[in-house]
Amino acid sequence: MMARLQALLQGLLLRAEAVFNAAFGERLNPLYHLGAITFFLFWLVGASGLYLYAFFETGVAAAHASVEALTHGQWFAGGVMRSVHRYASDAMVATMLLHLLRHFAFDRFRGWRWFSWLTGVALVWLVYVSGINGYMLPWDRLAQFVAVTSFEWLDWLPAFGGSLMRNFIYASSISDRFFSLLSFLHVGLPLAVLLLMWVHVQRVPKARTLPPRPIALGLAAALLLLSLAWPALSQGGAAELGQAVARIAPDWFYLALFPWIAGGAPGPAWALVGAGTVLLATLPFWPRRRGAGATGHRMTLAGPAGEDVLVPVRPDETLLDAGLRHGLPLPFECRNGACGACLCSVEQGTVAHLPYQAHALPDALKMQGKALLCCAVPLQDVAVAVDAWAAAGVREFAGKVVRMERLAEDVMRLWIGLPGGERVRFAAGQYLNVILEDGQRRAFSFANPPHDDAQIELHVRRIPGGRFTGRVFDGLRAGDTLRLEGPLGSFRLAASERPIFFVAGATGFAPVKSIVEDAFRRGISRPMRLYWGVRRPADLYLLPLAQQWQRDHPQFRVVPVVSEPRPEDRWTGRTGLVHEAMLADAQDLAGIEVYVCGSVRMVDTAVPALLAHGLDEQACFSDAFRPAAQARPIQAPDPA
Repeated sequence: MMARLQALLQGLLLRAEAVFNAAFGERLNPLYHLGAITFFLFWLVGASGLYLYAFFETGVAAAHASVEALTHGQWFAGGVMRSVHRYASDAMVATMLLHLLRHFAFDRFRGWRWFSWLTGVALVWLVYVSGINGYMLPWDRLAQFVAVTSFEWLDWLPAFGGSLMRNFIYASSISDRFFSLLSFLHVGLPLAVLLLMWVHVQRVPKARTLPPRPIALGLAAALLLLSLAWPALSQGGAAELGQAVARIAPDWFYLALFPWIAGGAPGPAWALVGAGTVLLATLPFWPRRRGAGATGHRMTLAGPAGEDVLVPVRPDETLLDAGLRHGLPLPFECRNGACGACLCSVEQGTVAHLPYQAHALPDALKMQGKALLCCAVPLQDVAVAVDAWAAAGVREFAGKVVRMERLAEDVMRLWIGLPGGERVRFAAGQYLNVILEDGQRRAFSFANPPHDDAQIELHVRRIPGGRFTGRVFDGLRAGDTLRLEGPLGSFRLAASERPIFFVAGATGFAPVKSIVEDAFRRGISRPMRLYWGVRRPADLYLLPLAQQWQRDHPQFRVVPVVSEPRPEDRWTGRTGLVHEAMLADAQDLAGIEVYVCGSVRMVDTAVPALLAHGLDEQACFSDAFRPAAQARPIQAPDPA
């Protein structure tokens, strides 16, 4: 029942949002700033109330006269202020209730949000009590009706037993002390509202308490025009307790129940209000609908400077809220799935998509693994790259070849430095492009770990006929300058506790070297096993380094595999295809995390075989090296 109601409300609200988006744009859609607008309206109510209070007389005989003097004697200020005070209070109720309705419709009151929801319910009570109290102060006929009805309603409770209404039997029963109490309450209650509003937003990361300036100015102008066109006036002259109030026009924002209560139904009114309060207060703790997850997960986020950040995500928390709570400067604007500013790429794991505007995340992008941070709730551990960061982090720069070392007959190691000691911030496993004279690009993985970034280390394997690799071996010298572009790519270590298998072919060792050395640096103790496959033993160009890792780190093991050994090589180790050697050691890959990097042929052969042996698709990560003559997908390093 509740799910159907929420679905209906979601549809209505999404349609309303689309209309407002067309009229105002996503950034200035007031429906996306209801909480901030409520804060702004509170300040308008407070500022206008302070002005009115400066001229208000807190005596039985003087209260009504002072309000009338304000309204008519200084209509240019007092009258406008009174009207702004009234209409801003009404608008505050409207935005507050719409804010509550929206969070209910989109199921944003469970899990970690329970605290904000409960304080919001308490705020509803406080705002209503404060507003009703304010209607008593002008001491006109409406104030008389509100005061008498309020105390009749309270008197219905057994705790009072009719004692309150005795104060309204005769006009002489109301003293100046009564008005001093009303005035004190009308100062104290808004202060309590302000305190609770501050508490209300403490668990909401980066909560905005002021709307965009155009919305604030437009709202203030609208209230001012409304105040000039339909000023708020007293009703029926001064209060007379000796006469019953026959006719008034109540404010339906605050006083909707009062005609019903005055008609003799205080008990049902209490039942309605009490049941509604209990219902709202207990909603976060109702049993969850079937299929709704309540388990927290972890998000690995590629930071704006290339570093990986591990962020715990609370149950029912969006990726945006988790990142903001962690202090990350994530891009966002509307926070409700309309502007697209928080577009991201979910590179590992899966997410549930909360309702959003279709134009912000078209189906074509969604099928490519895109999501909106503000509307994505992880269903498992995820790795995410923020599109705005990726675009901002990629840059073109000049690098100078500092040193060259021939590691094997067809493998050259380059060390590249940047002018002035500049550094390139990247994540382990990423790559860069070498830009050729005609604008063509050749991609190579960073072989150095991110913490050792004084120079860039590349492993270049000679490709027959390769333009750039041929130049590296035949003409490139220390001191030569290269045009570079990066960092690029999303091949990186996922955040999990699973054992790790690396399957590297030839210079596929380069990104593995960066990832492994970074993992050691970060103290990652997960079991790691590297299967490094080459044609000839001489192609294991940095095997002594990997063997040193094995001696220094008990959790690491290297297994070299040679596919085409010759008798003269005197090779006594593992032979055959590298992924088959791995499968011989681990028949069941359930619970294992595998990273495959090498040639396209190797990756295309290995990955299906690994999946057939129980490897979870979400735990299989690959990076294929494609020759430049082939079409290659984005983020696939190319050694040619």
